[in-house]
Amino acid sequence: MTHDATTGDTARTPEILRYTAFSTDPEGGNPAGVVLDAAGLDDAAQLAVAADLGYSETAFLTAPPEGLGEPGRAFTIRYFSPLAEVAFCGHATVATAVALAERTGPGDFVFATQAGRVPVTVARHGDALQATLTSVEPHIAPVAAADLDEALAALDWPAADLDPALPPRIAYAGARHLVLGAATRDRLAALDYDFDRLAALMRRLDLTTLQLVWRESDTVFHVRDPFPVGGVVEDPATGAAAAAFGAYTRALGLVTAPATLTLHQGHDLGRPGLLTVDLRAGDPRSHVSGTATAIPAAAIQAAGA
Repeated sequence: MTHDATTGDTARTPEILRYTAFSTDPEGGNPAGVVLDAAGLDDAAQLAVAADLGYSETAFLTAPPEGLGEPGRAFTIRYFSPLAEVAFCGHATVATAVALAERTGPGDFVFATQAGRVPVTVARHGDALQATLTSVEPHIAPVAAADLDEALAALDWPAADLDPALPPRIAYAGARHLVLGAATRDRLAALDYDFDRLAALMRRLDLTTLQLVWRESDTVFHVRDPFPVGGVVEDPATGAAAAAFGAYTRALGLVTAPATLTLHQGHDLGRPGLLTVDLRAGDPRSHVSGTATAIPAAAIQAAGA
C-alpha cells in the first residue's frame, strides 16, 4: 500500500507476478508480467507498470463482462508492451492461466480480450502445468509487393533468401503478423535489422510482430519474432504469432488437419522455448499449448528487475 499525504488517500499497489511462458526453465521462454487484480489501474498506470518491467508484455486482469463464465474462472484481460497496448498476447495469456491455476486449480478459464473471447484449459503434465489457448477465428491476407520489399530492406534480407515454399502472407489469429520464410537456418539466425525502419512499416500495416520461419520438417519449425512496435528488439516466444502461423499453414495447404506443429523459438536469444499448435478438423481456430513457470525472486534480483 502507498499513502498520498496531500489527499490522505491510500492507493493500492497491485501485486506484480513474473512468469516465463513456453518453458519450465525460468531462464528460458518469454517472461511476462501478470497482475491478477488490476482494478483501479487506468491505462496510464498499466502502461507504466509494463514499461517498468520491460518485458515484451504484461497482462492485467479485471472483472469479466456479464455472462462470460464461472466466477473466479472468467476475466477481462488487457496486455501492454513497454510502449503500447496490444489486442492479444499469447505468452502472457499462458503465463496468466498458469498463475491462476496455481492458485485455484487446473481446469478451464476464459478471457475477454480486445480481439475476442479466448478460452484456456490448464492441465498438469508431470511436474508442470500446461495451458492450451484457443484463438479467435483466424484469417490470412496477401502482402503488397512494395510492403514486402520494404520489410526485406529493413531486415537486410535479399529476396533470394526467402523460402519459396513459404510464401509471404499477413496472418491473423488475434493479432496481425507478417510471415516470412527463411531459406536456411543460417538466414534465420543472422537477424540484425533496422529497428526504426521496420517499426514504421509495422505501424503502417498494423502488425504486432514479424513471424520469421525456417522449416525443419513438415511439422517442425524454428521461428523468430522482431517486435520493435512494442519497444522490444525481439520477442523470445510468441503465442499469438504461433496461432496465426498455424492458420497460415492450413490456409496454404502446408499441413492437413488434424495436425500438430512444433515451434522452437528463443534459441538464438539464449532463452529456448517450445510451442505446440494443434489444428483440428472442423475447427478453423488454432490451439496453442505451452508450459509456464514463476521466475524466482533471486533471478529477478540478479537481473535487477
